[in-house]
Amino acid sequence: MEGSIDLSFESVVGIKQLPSTEGRGWLASDLSQEDWTVKLNHTALEEIASMVNQLKRNPLPTLLLRPEQFEIPELSRAYQKAKDICDIGTGFAVIDQLPIDQYEIEDMVDVYWTLGYLMGQNVAQKWDGTMIYDVTDTGKKYGYGVRGSATNVELGFHTDNAFGISVPDYVGLMCKYPAKEGGLSRFCSLHTVHWRMEKKYPSELMRLYKPVYFDRQAEHDIGKEKTSFAPMFSWKDDKLRCRANSSLVRKGYQVGGIEMDAQLKDALDAIDEVSQSPDLWIEAPLSRGEVQYLNNHELGHYRSNFVDHDDPSKKRHLFRLWHRSSGGINYDG
Repeated sequence: MEGSIDLSFESVVGIKQLPSTEGRGWLASDLSQEDWTVKLNHTALEEIASMVNQLKRNPLPTLLLRPEQFEIPELSRAYQKAKDICDIGTGFAVIDQLPIDQYEIEDMVDVYWTLGYLMGQNVAQKWDGTMIYDVTDTGKKYGYGVRGSATNVELGFHTDNAFGISVPDYVGLMCKYPAKEGGLSRFCSLHTVHWRMEKKYPSELMRLYKPVYFDRQAEHDIGKEKTSFAPMFSWKDDKLRCRANSSLVRKGYQVGGIEMDAQLKDALDAIDEVSQSPDLWIEAPLSRGEVQYLNNHELGHYRSNFVDHDDPSKKRHLFRLWHRSSGGINYDG
């Protein structure tokens, strides 16, 4: 019909058929702890000691610190291994571990911040420019404008900042203290999720290649739209890119006052079902001093709800960094 809008899959997505991820992903049974663990040897620990001593003699604000200011060849090798694991291995790596009990926590945050640049440029994680984000229970209720990371609620299968204009390439977490109970991290390959969707829910998967509304969680300028509009699945340079967060899609339609189409409802139910299959998930709890990095385009992660320690000084507390390989360091990139 003249004047009608072409909403075919090819016109919206730019490809004639769905790409396949067959053979690209993994199952939990394929992996062991050695596949994601990067041990810091004695030389790497000596380099950390040298970094701390240098900063004691010549202090600088944390946000001005860069790897090239230090002699850290062994740490650079360890981080290159972690980055390779994120890019072509399991998709997540654990640095085991920073000597957090030997130094002031501020010293370890300085080291963590500096080494983060070896994964990619450190970028803002909130609209207000917050660069180092405290993942801890603030006591606020999860809802509009309150991220789940500021609560103790269960966080289902997701990628960080799925609603963002420039989604981070990597997410880093340094553990100051784990929870007394719960707060466990689980990971799954989004290639495997995609492959299962191909086999069981192909039409629903196709819907997730078309744009959907995400709740922006109030991370935007005053007066701007409360939702963003982007596909959950896409490809760039033959690499899968996924904005995974079915919860924020459902909230996006609620916040925007938009009626969700039946196909999308079915698609979200389908991906929730697939991603909850126990054989997809690897559980890798973070211990004090460990640092975790993940590929934020190809890996989904989950956090169980948790109970904090009775001692407030030992409540669950992680320091988060986001890294991007392109764009500006501001929140929208």
